[in-house]
Amino acid sequence: MSDSATAGGIGSGAGDGTRAVRAGLPEPVKYEPTLPGPVFAAHFHLPGEATGPYKYGRDENPTWTHLERAIGELEAPGQEDVETLVFASGMAAISSVLFSQLRAGDVVVLPDDGYQVLPLVREQLAAYDIEVRTAPTGGDAQLDLLDGAKLLWLETPSNPGLDVCDIRRLADAAHARGALVAVDNTLASPLGQRPLELGADFTVASGTKQLTGHGDVLLGYVAGTDASAMAAVRRWRKVVGAIPGPMEAWLAHRSIATLQLRVDRQNATALIVAKALRERAEVTGLRYPGLPDDPSYKIASQQMRRYGCVVSFTLPTRAHADRFLDALRLVDDATSFGGVRSTAERRGRWGGDAVPEGFVRLSVGAEDPEDLVADVLRALDESAR
Repeated sequence: MSDSATAGGIGSGAGDGTRAVRAGLPEPVKYEPTLPGPVFAAHFHLPGEATGPYKYGRDENPTWTHLERAIGELEAPGQEDVETLVFASGMAAISSVLFSQLRAGDVVVLPDDGYQVLPLVREQLAAYDIEVRTAPTGGDAQLDLLDGAKLLWLETPSNPGLDVCDIRRLADAAHARGALVAVDNTLASPLGQRPLELGADFTVASGTKQLTGHGDVLLGYVAGTDASAMAAVRRWRKVVGAIPGPMEAWLAHRSIATLQLRVDRQNATALIVAKALRERAEVTGLRYPGLPDDPSYKIASQQMRRYGCVVSFTLPTRAHADRFLDALRLVDDATSFGGVRSTAERRGRWGGDAVPEGFVRLSVGAEDPEDLVADVLRALDESAR
């Protein structure tokens, strides 16, 4: 993917806003739309030898191509060898890397404090006779489990605890032992950090979250620079058929144009909300990587360009947290994160996260900061009664 051949010639030094607005657009053609509409096609005209780029809808689609180029330009500006593949969901993307790279007898190192579906993934890996080792994200604890590993899986910041690990340090150590490295970049987004530039072999994310930002698309993606490894991921997508619909892909590409605007607003407001929460006596365990006194701040500041839109904290009891969530007016009680509308939830209700019953994950949206802070503080006052 050369700089001059994509997105109208965006250079690697372009700003995030310029890149987001122009990413993945085709070269201009007179009277053609700047962003072509979704292509709904299961098959394509294919006379003679099947040598063209589009043959069958499970393998390739022009709408995917534009989106994949856009994501690649955000995850790895200026890198000609990056390849991006889109999937039906974040879990489809995660599964594609794990199950395309690992075989029976291999060892994989996972975080034990990551996304709450990972325990189900561990069960499936074990069923395929793949050894799974786990350690916390914080303190680079996975470093001690790398001997003999085939793949190291990082999630930084972790969801929902917001711990951060040193990607470059862990990637260097894993590569020295012959292991591949994948980083779940969902919470940071490609405007928050670029794992491929920090030494990862794969960057993986749920495009459902901040990348698309409107809570109306399920999507995932994998980007990588190792041609052989990415060929295996592509084959897995073909075999499993975990492909996004053209409409979802088109909506995602359209939404990327506002990514920088949304991310900057949400990140700035998240810091304001975190500072306000820090002053409340009933709030404990407050985490936001952008707070200077947060345990993750030092490493996050070295490898992240933005700290994310998620703030986590704990209220004294489950009932207290439920009262708080019920009292909110500008924040929806909903799962997921990264949307323009703020959401919050008591994570313990799902049962997959090792968090206290009163633990709350708050995803900051694009509301006016003063309105959102006022709503959160009012809800805290009401829930304390």
